[in-house]
Amino acid sequence: MGRHAREFDCDTEGKLLSPRQYDESDVRVRPGRGSRPRTKTRPEHLSAESGMVVSKDRGRWGCVLGGDPDRLIVTMRARELGRTPIVVGDQVDIVGDLSGKTDTLARIVRVSERSTVLRRTADDTDPFERIVVANAQQLLIVVALADPPPRTGFVERALVAAYVGGLTPIVCLTKSDLEPPEEFASTFADLDIQVVVAGRDDPLDELTQILEHKLTALIGHSGVGKSTLVNRLVPDANRAVGIVSGVGKGRHTSTQSVALPLAGGGWVIDTPGIRSFGLAHISPENVVAAFSDLAAAIEDCPRGCTHLGPPADPECKLDLLEGKSARRVVAVRQLLEAIKSNDQY
Repeated sequence: MGRHAREFDCDTEGKLLSPRQYDESDVRVRPGRGSRPRTKTRPEHLSAESGMVVSKDRGRWGCVLGGDPDRLIVTMRARELGRTPIVVGDQVDIVGDLSGKTDTLARIVRVSERSTVLRRTADDTDPFERIVVANAQQLLIVVALADPPPRTGFVERALVAAYVGGLTPIVCLTKSDLEPPEEFASTFADLDIQVVVAGRDDPLDELTQILEHKLTALIGHSGVGKSTLVNRLVPDANRAVGIVSGVGKGRHTSTQSVALPLAGGGWVIDTPGIRSFGLAHISPENVVAAFSDLAAAIEDCPRGCTHLGPPADPECKLDLLEGKSARRVVAVRQLLEAIKSNDQY
């Protein structure tokens, strides 16, 4: 019997133990780095204060506390959140230094469930969805009536993204001094979309009333006058953008979404980086389901129906609808065709 057997295989009186006499008390565990059990318990952060994300830049988020634009702080994502995506419009819980003083940094410890989500993909073949804005109630689609001429493809895709994400779409027409708005506005009449004219020389009373006390995301192609519109809605927009974008290392916000406060209450989220909407994540059912009168009809459609109607879908139940619903079917099918055509520009 070797020395190690005599040392480790004996009882307290020095007698050798047979295999049947071993129990768990005889097992020796060497203490070491991995011996301490890891806990899954995370702090509850009961004292965390609620805020809204108004900007994002390089791993830093600008947040306002209690909806007060003057209570702006800079935050980072707490380690326990891992890679949880945090976007402009998110409602979050924050702990740490909430003073907002220069060089202070708080932590986002929770992200609340989102009521709406504006999503897009890079193109129609990309399976990866990108969340653009969270919790916006409205999507203001800014379209120029001329220079550049309006393109319905982008507008239709933006409408689809709004419907599927739970946002109320609003079409805002600019450059009305160059072209009358009536013809283009009539394009979407059967979708019951609110259309507002907000050219350079038009008063903004109607639009301001629509935006007040709401969180509204703005999108539009380059050159349609969206920046001019934002500056009219938020007179100190340039200063405000500089403040809320100062959360990172000074990168210009031309490629970043940023929320700006309205004087009468509410926020507008400028999204200058969005030039197109890939809709790889959206199915025809998603679009039709946004309209209650059409959603009921497609429940009886045959399996695999694309709801585009004849000749592709000769048995589509949408063709049985009458009156205003029938006119809406035509408009919705234009949206479905826009998804297929990839005409974004």
